[in-house]
Amino acid sequence: MGKKNWAAVDVDSIPTIKVPPPGPLSHQMHKRASTYMKGYSSQVRLFPVAFESGYGYTLTDVDGNVYLDFSSGIYVTGLGHCHPKVTEAVQKAAGQLMNAHDFTTPIKMQLLEKLAHISMGNGNTKLSGMQFYDSGTSAVEAGLRVMRASTGKFEFISFHRDFHGKTLGAVGLAQMDSSQGLRAPGFFLVPRGNCYRCAFKQKYPECNLMCVDYIRMVIKEETSGRVAGIVLEPVQGWGGSVVPPEGWIQKIRALCDELGIMMMADEVLTGMARTGTMFAMQHWDTVPDVMTLGKGFGNGFPVTAMLVAEKYKEGIEKISASTSYGGNPMACAAALASIEVIEEENLCERSTLLGELLLSRMKIMAEQYAIIGDVRGLGCLLGMELVKDRITKEPFEQAGRMVYQKAFRKGLAWIPAGHILRMSPPMVMEVDAALKGLAIIEESIFETQKELGY
Repeated sequence: MGKKNWAAVDVDSIPTIKVPPPGPLSHQMHKRASTYMKGYSSQVRLFPVAFESGYGYTLTDVDGNVYLDFSSGIYVTGLGHCHPKVTEAVQKAAGQLMNAHDFTTPIKMQLLEKLAHISMGNGNTKLSGMQFYDSGTSAVEAGLRVMRASTGKFEFISFHRDFHGKTLGAVGLAQMDSSQGLRAPGFFLVPRGNCYRCAFKQKYPECNLMCVDYIRMVIKEETSGRVAGIVLEPVQGWGGSVVPPEGWIQKIRALCDELGIMMMADEVLTGMARTGTMFAMQHWDTVPDVMTLGKGFGNGFPVTAMLVAEKYKEGIEKISASTSYGGNPMACAAALASIEVIEEENLCERSTLLGELLLSRMKIMAEQYAIIGDVRGLGCLLGMELVKDRITKEPFEQAGRMVYQKAFRKGLAWIPAGHILRMSPPMVMEVDAALKGLAIIEESIFETQKELGY
């Protein structure tokens, strides 16, 4: 995989478990913190460890345990923790200028030009209109407002189990529970192209992508006909690394063009080489009208972006798009350095190779263990569904919790989602380390299956 990796460590020495985790200091710190902080993620609730430091693809907790990181800080640190170039760039910026609202700074100018150079599209489809934010949700909300301003329409279509953020509009695009009340008016959800759990009980490709044809019916029968945009994750994150069938994204693009609807790709999770290309939409050679970036965009620094096609970019002027923190010099330095690292270290190629290696091994595991219903992924965005029965595909949430906790105790930091196990190793991870992480998961599945009598 090229020249010597800055993040490489002695694989034989990791993970290192000094005390059974979560250890006593972790428990103590979490107890003190949780007196005040509420709303922890399922990751923390299931395994309340307190982390102290990270380097490359390892994490160290306050009790001295060292873990292999199969989470990338929830899809964020794809370049590895504390990448030297990103760290130096942020430190330098913090010593010069911390914030200047939306005034131009040299580093912001450089980032805008770099992002324009690598962005998708040509001519009036070129994603050349930009604004920076400090959270993925803010970028998504801005994208919704731009689509409304550009089209004069106000309704949106999104997909079951996609995730777009935690503010009112972004939540309206996704699954809701009773605690959140009613969905905001004008938001409509449709089944996603998920061939393992097809909502229409069809088989691909004989289905001719009925799930996309159904969108047309929803627009006709349920909306007022004033749909501004269709919003999607190119590959689902929270829903379990669901890769759409070939032709699904292209057919949605064609539907949008036919009906005068804008297409927004939420690449907060999938962008920045995570799936093996700089942007996941490049896998399908499809250019959206709006695209959001985040997570890996600054490799851990809170910086996100909204990109809009040339023909619609004046819509940004209509929505009061600026923010207090978006595009501050530290954020721009982190994002620019991250893009340069991806290019200099060939991380798109590394992501592809690692993903192919891990997915091929996961497919072998799926043949060996009865509780594995499906494995899938693209690049370093991978997922595994656990089921009680392969025929009925009934989700096995108990097994999901058990496998997650067992692997964490063995030194693997990763991501649960009920019966779905999610993996997003840093793209700088060495092959031997990645295989070791997967071996920990396999051992945990073996133990769980045995304990549950399968």
